[in-house]
Amino acid sequence: MRLCRVTGDVVATVKHPTYRGRTLLIVQPIDERGADVGASFLAIDQVQAGPGDRVLVMSEGNGVRQILKIGDQVPIRSVIVGIVDAVDAS
Repeated sequence: MRLCRVTGDVVATVKHPTYRGRTLLIVQPIDERGADVGASFLAIDQVQAGPGDRVLVMSEGNGVRQILKIGDQVPIRSVIVGIVDAVDAS
């Protein structure tokens, strides 16, 4: 799991059939203080997150397939599984 911040959404007129009906967001990995860590990437939204939300992103293939209830041969790597209300790094 990675802590990330949603930075925007993606609109595509042509896409793989697996993405049909799914919201695709741009997420930026962050540390516990909210500072950017690494490069941004795309994730499927399962929790109705929006720009500025802090979210938990799963990027482990088997877990992603189980959450989305899809087969083995799909082009989806990351899925947003939760919106984070607070981070306590004490």
